[in-house]
Amino acid sequence: MTSSEVYTTQEAANMLGISVTSVQQLVESGELEAWKTKGGHRRIPAAAIHAYKAVPYSLQQFDRARPARSIAILVVEDNKMQREIYAKKFATWDLPATVTFCDNGYQALVEIASNKPDIVLADIVMEGIDGYEVINTILGYPSFSDMHIAILSSLDEETLAARGGIPAGVVFFSKPINYDELSGYLRACCAQKTRQTLLHK
Repeated sequence: MTSSEVYTTQEAANMLGISVTSVQQLVESGELEAWKTKGGHRRIPAAAIHAYKAVPYSLQQFDRARPARSIAILVVEDNKMQREIYAKKFATWDLPATVTFCDNGYQALVEIASNKPDIVLADIVMEGIDGYEVINTILGYPSFSDMHIAILSSLDEETLAARGGIPAGVVFFSKPINYDELSGYLRACCAQKTRQTLLHK
């Protein structure tokens, strides 16, 4: 996975003004969302860091037993077997989210316009309206600016670069998917959305 908005534990500590050990404790307790690379290194999304800094202390300590707003995840994937794999993985992660699957870009655009999901995971290579068109459409509307978007594709970054590269703010996961990283990314997105909901209550 690549993203310009992902930081190491040391960088996160500098941004938060606390020690590396404190960051590690926040990660382990679930207060600060992160995931691990294949090499075992923690990676913390900027969104999670900024969300944590923005939440008052009293909300940082909110009761985790309290039910969170159901977060909407949209997966755009034309391969039936891959959709089934995603569904089985999501079922084991206990995310505070509902998941909708679309098998083509047109269906995805209708779903996005109708229900405005919080998180979109999109394959790129699809017949008709492909994943790039879906993502560029989302990015073209300011009302969708708070939507988390990730590309899940077997295309390498060189091929993606020839098609315009990975748009700013969009995360890239290479297939075969590292599901530990994907789980961490989704948990980070869900945590940010949950904190935003609490702040606006």
